[in-house]
Amino acid sequence: MLRLLTTIFLVSIGIFLYSYARELNPGTVAVRTSPSIQFDMSPVTLVVFSMAVGAVLVALAVGMRQTAHVIGNWRSTRLLRRKEKIDALHREGTHAIMSKRTVEAIALFERALAMDPNRVDSLLWLGNIYRGEHNFAEAIRLHQRANRVDERNIEILLELANDLEGAKRYEDALQTLHKMLKIEPDNLTALIRKRDLLIRLEKWIETLEIQHRLLKANLSEPERLAEAQLLTGCTYEVGRQLLERGHPDKARRYFRGAIKRDRTFLPAYVGIGEILIREGKTKQAVEILKKVYAKTRSNIILHRLEELFLEQGEPSEIIRVYQEALRQDPNNPALQFYLGKLYYRLEMVDEAFDILSTVEGVQDQLADYHKIMANLYLRKQEMELAVTELKKALHFKKRVVVPYVCTACRQESTEWSGRCRSCGTWNTLVALPLPNAGGQAVPDADNNPLPVSAVPYQGIASPFETV
Repeated sequence: MLRLLTTIFLVSIGIFLYSYARELNPGTVAVRTSPSIQFDMSPVTLVVFSMAVGAVLVALAVGMRQTAHVIGNWRSTRLLRRKEKIDALHREGTHAIMSKRTVEAIALFERALAMDPNRVDSLLWLGNIYRGEHNFAEAIRLHQRANRVDERNIEILLELANDLEGAKRYEDALQTLHKMLKIEPDNLTALIRKRDLLIRLEKWIETLEIQHRLLKANLSEPERLAEAQLLTGCTYEVGRQLLERGHPDKARRYFRGAIKRDRTFLPAYVGIGEILIREGKTKQAVEILKKVYAKTRSNIILHRLEELFLEQGEPSEIIRVYQEALRQDPNNPALQFYLGKLYYRLEMVDEAFDILSTVEGVQDQLADYHKIMANLYLRKQEMELAVTELKKALHFKKRVVVPYVCTACRQESTEWSGRCRSCGTWNTLVALPLPNAGGQAVPDADNNPLPVSAVPYQGIASPFETV
């Protein structure tokens, strides 16, 4: 009621003011809306009409603004609800994959991507699932899509590199890692992954460059030592590759660089010896190998010297070297075995029998020891003892000659090389029998060796020969 009375009062006041203003401002004003249309109205009516038109325009403007605000709020609410639903799907997908419900996780991530095709984290997770199932083509497609959305995302590039490596597209993986390093030149993960790929592809010069960069990084002392050892190995591999390609002078420089970093790095010494042999400087190679043996006491050097002296027709020289080594270490069963094996190789039956029959500590490691002894007994017409030795040889699981073993991973090899084929470490292959083995057989190597390529030098003497 009060509202109605207030309205009537205000209307009355307005009419009164309007009438009063018309009396104070008599006359008319001509208002033209077009050349042929004209309206006559009082000045007060014109003012009131103008105010009314202005009020209507203001009301329309305010109304449109409010309408736009309402529509914007509706859209924002809708997008927020949609985002919450996508987030919930992604969250459920991550929980499913953590619970090893792979099929359910794939379905949830695909639903999330159907609603938002450019959601990077869903693309990443789904791509990782497919890579885990060895569906590398789909993983690559998803991670490339994520990369198009965010080209500078390091995580995306790293996962894409993993996909490409899994698909054996190593060159493409290298290009992806190169993009990572353009964005973050000091990214350790990218540097290490690129280094490992280059090692796999045997691109040793590029590997060496990256290894130098890694050593400048902020590493702990154990990590720095490991990387320094790897740098020595890479330096050696550059030299080996140059030697194979017919560049002995350049190869010599890298071999010397490896020795400078590690005075005990045997493969580099062998490499320098090979260069001298190829240059026809056999005597110089022999002298260097003798000095190396004096420093390292490595039986590998003795094997190489054995081949060199036999090729030169000087078996007495290698016998003298073995005898000198035994004089300095008379209780070394490995040296005794190698000298006995050399006598056997040279058809010096009595000398071979005398030394091999007294060897202790190698019988449980070597089937070929028993084979050689059996053959010696046969030549001496001692048939029963020969049969006994052959029976001992037959007890060994492995009939194949296995003269070398890696001290790092225990992988056995029929050829010596500077790098183990299984674990990829350098300077770890030693000749059987192992010293101080305590009569224990060499343990079996890992059934799943890493795909590491090692190229043995030609001419290294195998310490055994099949009887």
